[in-house]
Amino acid sequence: MSFPENLPSDSMVYDVVVVGSCMTDLVSYTPRLPKAGETIHGHKFFIGFGGKGANQCIQAARLGAKSAMVSKVGKDSFGDNYIENFKSNGVSTGQNAIVIVAGANLLLNSEDLERASKVIDCAKVVVCQLEIRPAITLEALKIARKAGVKTIFNPAPAIADLDPEFYKETDVFCCNETEAEILTGIEVCNVENAGKAGSVLLEKGCGSVIITLGAEGSVLMSRDKRTPHYIPTKKVKAVDTTGAGDSFVGALAFYMAYYPSLELEEMNRRACDIASILTNLYQRLVIEEKRIQEEVGESRDEG
Repeated sequence: MSFPENLPSDSMVYDVVVVGSCMTDLVSYTPRLPKAGETIHGHKFFIGFGGKGANQCIQAARLGAKSAMVSKVGKDSFGDNYIENFKSNGVSTGQNAIVIVAGANLLLNSEDLERASKVIDCAKVVVCQLEIRPAITLEALKIARKAGVKTIFNPAPAIADLDPEFYKETDVFCCNETEAEILTGIEVCNVENAGKAGSVLLEKGCGSVIITLGAEGSVLMSRDKRTPHYIPTKKVKAVDTTGAGDSFVGALAFYMAYYPSLELEEMNRRACDIASILTNLYQRLVIEEKRIQEEVGESRDEG
């Protein structure tokens, strides 16, 4: 998806712009993973909307941010459904430039960024990840920084030999413990080690570093405040943490765009709380589904 050059400028002002990926998830639930060559029964299947970029964009939009997505999707039912999903969540997709290929994410190119440059230039925050070609991600960050737009970079999936320019073009470098280990070589198994990894990332040129620690919260560091600051999260019983990291990044983008006077520490804390709500919501859905299944089973027994 890209934005035509002839749109009037007042129609292209979005507070959060995400340059990244869209994925369609085909999910099966089973009691356990099958062994090699084994077939087992699943009890639930659904098709969901994923992709780190899209998840982060929709989270920001659901919090109230005027959001736009710069990406590519395939010319098929998955692509059509994804565009409708964006629209239903209040995310602008501009003019659709659809391609006929399964790996459409990898076809986002410099020409697309050029067409979307006015949207990026006018944003308050631009968010990027690594599910599209790294060179295009870096180019998007550079466009944003040149225009004075705040940038959030989520280096996922992480690559050990990440171009050093990524660090210098990033205002907030946000990664989880696994990604931090890949990028620094330091095993992040506790808050202390997260601080050590964060120091390495700051030395590479980042403005601020957030290392998320799953249910344990996150560690925040910056050039001005190099002492690691641990921010715990609200304790919830997480049944499935899928998408929690993307929820965190999307919420962080929202607060950076709409509450810029807040300290980054407070933005971080609020984003953690929102991500924890996601896992707690999923838990309640699982409990409700189990209750319904039990009721259906009792009805069948009575019949």
